[in-house]
Amino acid sequence: MTIFIGAAWPYANGSLHLGRVASLLPGDILARYFRQKGEEVLYVSGSDCHGTPISIRASQEGVEPRAITNRYHQEFTECFRKLGFSYDLYTRTDDKFHHQVVQQLFLILLDHGYLYKKAVEQTYCTVCEQFLPDRYVEGLCPHCGSEARGDQCDACSALLDPLELHNPKCKLCKHTPTIRQTDHYFLALSKFQSQLESYVEKCDEWRDNAVQLTRRYLNEGLHDRAATRDLTWGIDVPLEGFEGKKIYVWIEAVSGYLSASMQWAEATSSNWEKFWSDEVTAYYVHGKDNIPFHTLILPAILLGVGQLHLPDRIISNEYLTLEGRKFSTSNHWAVWLPYVLDRYHPDSLRYFLTANGPEQRDTDFSWRAFIHSHNGELLGAFGNFVNRNLMFLMKSFQGEVPSGQMDGAVRHQLESLYVHIGALLEAGKCKFALEALFAYIRSANKFFDEHRPWIQVKESPADGADTLYTCLQIIANLSNLLSPFLPFSCDKIRSFLGIKAPGWSYMEIPPLTQLQAPEPLFERIDTCRIEEETSKLKNSCCP
Repeated sequence: MTIFIGAAWPYANGSLHLGRVASLLPGDILARYFRQKGEEVLYVSGSDCHGTPISIRASQEGVEPRAITNRYHQEFTECFRKLGFSYDLYTRTDDKFHHQVVQQLFLILLDHGYLYKKAVEQTYCTVCEQFLPDRYVEGLCPHCGSEARGDQCDACSALLDPLELHNPKCKLCKHTPTIRQTDHYFLALSKFQSQLESYVEKCDEWRDNAVQLTRRYLNEGLHDRAATRDLTWGIDVPLEGFEGKKIYVWIEAVSGYLSASMQWAEATSSNWEKFWSDEVTAYYVHGKDNIPFHTLILPAILLGVGQLHLPDRIISNEYLTLEGRKFSTSNHWAVWLPYVLDRYHPDSLRYFLTANGPEQRDTDFSWRAFIHSHNGELLGAFGNFVNRNLMFLMKSFQGEVPSGQMDGAVRHQLESLYVHIGALLEAGKCKFALEALFAYIRSANKFFDEHRPWIQVKESPADGADTLYTCLQIIANLSNLLSPFLPFSCDKIRSFLGIKAPGWSYMEIPPLTQLQAPEPLFERIDTCRIEEETSKLKNSCCP
């Protein structure tokens, strides 16, 4: 099996908060699982270095946009490394390679008749003396009445044009913009209506939110969308007479999956085409705010270019809230990834964001729940099972694997877990897979307690050896099964047991194998941190 995994490209205009990370983490879990299973995997993403938010930030700081993108791309790369994301390539959209590929795609779409030029009315700010990009226009959504940007309403997910907004204002100066004519190229989305309807009908592997939202757009009828913009920062339109205009950021950003595949292939002397052929299963991982760009715009581009594989599985998370409220970067109501990684174990964050992942509905991050999940589940259930078994073996068997017999029922349970967890992961159900594994860990602790090996080794040494041998094999197999979720602690376990690399099938450590002296997988977090972190969050929030 050949697997392609494309994770959404975070905007390089500010630090990543946990809500964004929650939507990206399933991509790494899937990539690790498929590699352990022995499949050929390409897992790519990058920093979205174009778009209005970056231009706005640069203007506010009085620097060039590249200064902003350099800063946050470097920060993203380091954070993803610390969090254990195993990208085959994490690149950026202001890379020359990406520019060249996107310009080629633009010309192919034009040649195939899916781009056309049109004189349009566009908002123009007479105070700022410029045409306004979509996100520079703010107003009220014509569909639901909520405050919205000129490109999209976050409240109802409607795709918008700035001219549709009620009471529009320039984001920079707050004056009401005027309307002027200018020429732009449009992507003829309406030409793909029937093809996309047929495509979506066959996509039974998508999350329900993706299916429902995509069908809504199709039922309303697809509208052609501008493919170019009057901007100073972005990818140049490769046509004479269009100097100073750029390719629309959402046309070029979703094209990054293809350009990143090509860039990876060039850097590794590999073949990118097989990851875009009909032999591949393609996963796309993102938040629900990005659904239409992955289920409609990206497939339209791929259909327009031709001979490129469309998305198979849409892993579109709902929202993660923070202490019961929506994340708000403007009001500083956020927990930032660099901060968490400086203070807490990366597997603690990976565990919480998966076990409490917003797979089917919005879920909440609270400092109380995060710290209690670490102490209760990671330390109390998983870490405790591993530590007390390995310490017992060091004390009573001089660190050797006992010459015992594997419990047949436990072996069958473990063999079944590989099949069950694999099926859940391939369906994109990371939360349910992790819940099933921790339910098994609780049963393993019960097995240890009920057999009481600390008594067995004295009264019935053979039975004690069987119990400890069985528990050790549980630990060894958990280091496989949990590795996609908790790679750092599972690597640590394998170093204790002398296992070189994780696999995805039942295994046993041979009797008399010498184990390394273990150390605790996790440290307890003092619960006084709950009040400390909550107070910091509230104090940093703007009134």
